Amino acid sequence: MRSDFLPFTKPLITDEDINAVVDVLKSGWITNGPKNAEFEESLAAYTGNKYAVSLSSATGGMHILLKALKIGPGDEVITPSLTWVSTVNMIVLSGATPVFADIDRDTMLVTPESIKSCITSRTKLIIPVHYTGVPVDLDGIKAVAGNIPVVEDAAHALGAFYKEHHVGHGGTAIYSFHAIKNITTAEGGMFVSDDAKLTAAIKQWKFHGLGVDAFDRQNKGRSPQAEVFEPGFKYNLTDIAAALGCSQLSRIDEINQRRTKLAMAYREQLADIEEILPLQLPQHYDFKHAWHLFVVRVDSPKMGRDRFMEKLKEQNIGTGLHFRAVHLQKYYRETMGFTPGSLPDTEWNSDRICSLPLFPAMTVKDVYDVINAIKKVLVNG
Repeated sequence: MRSDFLPFTKPLITDEDINAVVDVLKSGWITNGPKNAEFEESLAAYTGNKYAVSLSSATGGMHILLKALKIGPGDEVITPSLTWVSTVNMIVLSGATPVFADIDRDTMLVTPESIKSCITSRTKLIIPVHYTGVPVDLDGIKAVAGNIPVVEDAAHALGAFYKEHHVGHGGTAIYSFHAIKNITTAEGGMFVSDDAKLTAAIKQWKFHGLGVDAFDRQNKGRSPQAEVFEPGFKYNLTDIAAALGCSQLSRIDEINQRRTKLAMAYREQLADIEEILPLQLPQHYDFKHAWHLFVVRVDSPKMGRDRFMEKLKEQNIGTGLHFRAVHLQKYYRETMGFTPGSLPDTEWNSDRICSLPLFPAMTVKDVYDVINAIKKVLVNG
């Protein structure tokens, strides 16, 4: 057994990151300012989008996206149930109805077919999830969507490519920079799009409904003539956070290469452990995996997922759970009437999934420690 605890994840903060934040603290401008502008421009250049809007969180981005698209009572929004609860919460808080598309049992991605079966005359938005950092079949999903907007939940997917382009390229996506993500601003997010009108609405909604951001790029400050166009929110990112984001973004390819090396070691070592099922990868389109998470399914006759995680913790190995199916959580069962059996592949995975440790500071030896602990737990029960 390891002598020290291996956490499920840990942010990699370098001296360069720290110095970037210190420089902002010394600059006299610590809230939404020039570092936000730099972060937006750098990330848009990386993803290949025309526009980017920095945000205090991806959840805030989802909230104001629904506002900008005027989605409300009587409307339906399609998304998977096996996602972080924030997206579904925002749909419900907008007054709209979440409609859950089932996932492929082996890849855990929504498919064009599962989304098509959910579309009705009331569908106003489709939010597919690039789960763990694997791109969904964007061409297929957009084909079945027709004129219905598709906004990519790319919280897991910075550095993921679909065919020849970064996810979000040519469309609209929302990224997360929470502490466990491939790059972090501690808390934060980014909206990217090629839609100028939608981007302008997001900028307005994110900052009190004013006609400009807190930092106006021409005036280098807040415009005193700014007026409220309609009541908005306060979802701007600080320059302290943006400076950290800029520094981390400069290393994203290096970070993801490290994650990929560790993931390949996992896949090799798990190949002969029948009770532990890594996710399968899509076979019918080209993609580049961002490896935000390494998720397996515990399918053992000896123990369930929860006991497996407890036993790994006793071996000094941390794990995560991404995610419990939203439609079977307390509020959605009791208030909205969702019941077991409606999403068989989602529910099968929700009962079995477990995220193994994966972060850039890990070594391949750490991966071997995880594998040895898994084998020991499965033998001893």
